[in-house]
Amino acid sequence: MSAPHVPLHVSGHVLLGDDREVGEMWVRDGRVSLTRPAPQGSATRELEGWVLPGLVDVHCHVGLGAAGAVDPAEAEAQAVADRDSGVLLIRDAGSPLDTRWVDEREDLPRLVRAGRHLARPRRYLRDYGLELDDVARLPEEVRAQARAGDGWVKLVGDWIDRDLGADGDLRPLWPHDVLAEAVAAAHAEAARVTVHAFSHEVVGDLLAAGVDHIEHGTGIPRELMGEVAERGVPVTPTLLQVGQFESIAQRADARYPVYAARMREMYARRYEQVRDLYEAGVRLLVGTDAGGTIGHGRIADECAELVAAGLPPSDVVAMATWRAREFLGFGTVVDGSSADFVVYPADPRKDVEVLRHPLAVVLRGQVVLG
Repeated sequence: MSAPHVPLHVSGHVLLGDDREVGEMWVRDGRVSLTRPAPQGSATRELEGWVLPGLVDVHCHVGLGAAGAVDPAEAEAQAVADRDSGVLLIRDAGSPLDTRWVDEREDLPRLVRAGRHLARPRRYLRDYGLELDDVARLPEEVRAQARAGDGWVKLVGDWIDRDLGADGDLRPLWPHDVLAEAVAAAHAEAARVTVHAFSHEVVGDLLAAGVDHIEHGTGIPRELMGEVAERGVPVTPTLLQVGQFESIAQRADARYPVYAARMREMYARRYEQVRDLYEAGVRLLVGTDAGGTIGHGRIADECAELVAAGLPPSDVVAMATWRAREFLGFGTVVDGSSADFVVYPADPRKDVEVLRHPLAVVLRGQVVLG
């Protein structure tokens, strides 16, 4: 049973969207009011500062560890770490753990699930996803994962092909016709498709198939960036993950030198790639790729990396808040909306480092931090 809601009065700078803000708002029974205060005489808690809608991590793996699925207690700890960093909405990007129970917890972030990663044997990380021996099964399994998730399906688009020996390198996993049929199957189930994609070879097939989201995007060539932008396909750069490419290359040098060279090159130009995508008008979103080898609660680190790549802090903040909420079909701060927001001591649009220091995190009208 949830604790009683203490009415809140929030003042300062309540950011509603690009260039939109108000000076105060009220929270009662878990809902926002921009026009009327709580009844007089009620015990009201005061919060003051710069207020953002709850941050969004659009590429996060609650329930995933380095060796695959974790137990529910560890998954809960992951979700709490994300929440305490200000992330109040998570778009799961594949998890081997059934995390539907998170929906029953009012103290945990809202979780939009994508079911399990769909991959092929020996063509992804062991114990992470469902590995299909027969590529023709992909459309059928996409339908199953679409029905098991919350409107998203996760595909592994490319991975190293070790069967090539020393010439092993990133190669697409799915024939283009099978991929197109699988995406159509997802759309027929009212689900969208997000795809792991490192290489340039896979990008054309993804666009032709009509995927809805590209993860990493390290190999998107300049000549296709305009098409990505025109089609409105968002890209999540996951710079924390790409920051590991050099160490991946070092481990691969002896057995897979071609692959190692490619990973090293993508690492070296990671910031340039993000700037190119941004300047081409590609819709960028923020995702940490937490789970596996990256810790949870690092949204501020990912935002700082995007700024280091040359993106304006104000755009990075928008990518991590109202723009991501719009993409996922969730509202921002409006009259009657769920009170999910974070209070900061200064304007993070001027200095993204402010995101590391929330004064208060409010989820469903409850102050869960601060």
